[in-house]
Amino acid sequence: ELVVQFQVLNQSCQCLAWKPRPVGLWPCPVESQHVVAGYSDGTVRVFSVSRTEMELKMHPHTAALTAIAYSTDGEMILSGGKDGIVAVSSPRTGMTIHVLADHKGSPITVLQCTRKQYHDFGVEGGELWLATSSDRRVSVWGSDWLQDKCELLDWLSFPAPAGPEGLDSLPPSLAAFCPWEHGVLVYVGFGMQKEALFYSLRKKQVLRKISLPAFATSLSLSPATPFMAIGFGDRLLRLQPCPAGDPQDYAGHDDTVHLCRFAPSGRRLLTASHSAVLVWELTGA
Repeated sequence: ELVVQFQVLNQSCQCLAWKPRPVGLWPCPVESQHVVAGYSDGTVRVFSVSRTEMELKMHPHTAALTAIAYSTDGEMILSGGKDGIVAVSSPRTGMTIHVLADHKGSPITVLQCTRKQYHDFGVEGGELWLATSSDRRVSVWGSDWLQDKCELLDWLSFPAPAGPEGLDSLPPSLAAFCPWEHGVLVYVGFGMQKEALFYSLRKKQVLRKISLPAFATSLSLSPATPFMAIGFGDRLLRLQPCPAGDPQDYAGHDDTVHLCRFAPSGRRLLTASHSAVLVWELTGA
């Protein structure tokens, strides 16, 4: 059943994110249910689900948006554009407080935030976040939004064979913080081998690799159990136990599996291809 629909004329919605629920509150109060969306004209719009209206429109980018995320407390919006620019904006004031050009020239593919302890990595702040771009680079940042601090913690660059194809025809570069392994991120993308890499932010090195049947087109890590969901271009979805174990492969899509998302409980998985959205139930999770 379609419950709410927001429509912006003459603009393409390129990415969106739910505002995180307040800590300790479940289910999420209706009044705090917001969606932020990024558009092809470089604008960011915040929609209230309960009031079915747009609450805020910002224009932090000159290029189309390709990735968007809330900070873990919902107080900041991180947005990334096709030109590689990352902006940090306040949904309370509508002001953009940081513009980061470290990935300039390559589209941002992923933005993700996670909570961290103040002393975990020797940087100030209570939040860790990453940005990934199409040129196989990942930047990791420590931030204290209240103190207006944003510090680069790590910069990863993954090699790949030379090819005549342009970036648009290559598999996407994707990274995610590992929920069940503290201080570790997982990376998949076009490279020398078809594999998922587990990188330690503490040791500054790749801890292990998991071989894949093809280059991944989508990635999601379960927040509840040590499982990865990986989509591929040949209509295949793989459920991979970590750190080791026999993967389970599933068909059912009509095209490239370009989106995987675990539910917060880890018991359901949403996947999408060209014209199909599938919801899976993980009975053993």
